[in-house]
Amino acid sequence: MSNAVEITAPEGQPFITIVREFDAPVAAVWRAHVEPDLVRRWLGPHGYETRIDTFEMRSGGRYRYVQIADGEEYAFNGVVHAADEHRRIVQTFEFEGMPDVVTLETAVFEELGGGRTRLTGTSAFPSVEARDGMLASGMETGVREGFERLDAILAEG
Repeated sequence: MSNAVEITAPEGQPFITIVREFDAPVAAVWRAHVEPDLVRRWLGPHGYETRIDTFEMRSGGRYRYVQIADGEEYAFNGVVHAADEHRRIVQTFEFEGMPDVVTLETAVFEELGGGRTRLTGTSAFPSVEARDGMLASGMETGVREGFERLDAILAEG
C-alpha cells in the first residue's frame, strides 16, 4: 500500500499544497527530483512517457520536459530559483499550452527518521481561476500516479 497524498486548495485562495510521505531517506527522494534520468521515469500519470529536453536542477538552472500520451505532446518549462540540497527547491512552472499562467512552486524535503521523508509542495498561482484550471486538468491523478511510480524507483534503491 502506498502512502496517501494530501492535496489542499483553500477556497478563494490561489494556492495548492501537496503533502506526501515516502518510505525512503531524504537523499534518495531528493536524487529522484534532481537527476533527469530518474525524473523521466516517474513524472506524470501512468501511460505517459516523459522526454527531458533540459534539466538543470540547481540555483539559476532551467528545465523543460515534454509528456507524451496517445500521440499528443504536453510541454512544461521553468526556472530554478533555489536548489538547497536535500532541503528545498524553488522554481517556476509553466505549461506551454497556457503561457500566461506561471506558477511559483516550492518543494520542501523533510527527514522524518527511520528512513522516511515528507515532501511538501506549495504552488502559488496568479489567480484562483488559474489554480482551478490546474485542478480541473487532471493534475491530482498525475500527482498520485507519478508518486506511485516514484515509490517503485525508491524501492529499487
